[in-house]
Amino acid sequence: MSTPTEATRRPAPPDETATANRTWWDGEATSYYVEHGSFLGDTDFVWGPERLREDDAGLLGDPEGQVVLEIGAGSGQCSRWLAAHGATVVATDLSAGMVATGVAVNDALADGPDEALRVPFAQCDGRALPFADASFDTVFTAYGVVPFVADSDVVMAEAARVLRPGGRFVFSTTHPVRWSFADDPGAGGLTARHSYFDRTPYVEQDEQGRATYVEHHRTVGDRVREIAAAGLVLVDLVEPEWPEGHEEPWGGWSPLRGRVIPGTAIFVCRKPA
Repeated sequence: MSTPTEATRRPAPPDETATANRTWWDGEATSYYVEHGSFLGDTDFVWGPERLREDDAGLLGDPEGQVVLEIGAGSGQCSRWLAAHGATVVATDLSAGMVATGVAVNDALADGPDEALRVPFAQCDGRALPFADASFDTVFTAYGVVPFVADSDVVMAEAARVLRPGGRFVFSTTHPVRWSFADDPGAGGLTARHSYFDRTPYVEQDEQGRATYVEHHRTVGDRVREIAAAGLVLVDLVEPEWPEGHEEPWGGWSPLRGRVIPGTAIFVCRKPA
């Protein structure tokens, strides 16, 4: 993997974005788990850095008896939480490294009290899900896929395709307003420095100009239009507040910023029956 030497804003088409991010997550999977594993847990379900738990939010409804697909699952902690609450779950991720980490966590649960929480993994692109139409009651992703693809409208369409009528698609992602601010957990991150309407991707690239990591921005309106174009209905938009007593920053997310501007947006969508 080439070493990134420059962070910039420039166009990054779908294939370049997918290649860069697959390679980046392959290389970072182990260190990401070491750094954030204790925050996320192996069998917990946290929607974002504000530490809003599904156990409290209930955005997916009662898991009991549901057939659920997680895209951008990382090490699969959210899927295991759902399995513990009676759902049948498949965890997927674009990155072979992240899937391997998830399988390793599964293996660590073997022959212990949590063995039943081991979930199946599949490596696949969230823009081309290898599942039949109307296969799942619920599809979700917690900070996976959506900001890491150039064509997130395709992700919405694929989620809608594999959902059963009446099913739910829920995704959390960086709140669009954060795009305007520096990725700084301190006071420097409270000054708007970029246009909210500038959708030029954030790109880290190597000395040859090849992308090594990419994030894409969409406005709130863009997200609503993507959801509608996929044939889904937006039923809720959750903006978690930073809770009292939570003092642990995560990158640019922090108590200082989280009590002033939203850091996460959770879109709750339903496929018409």
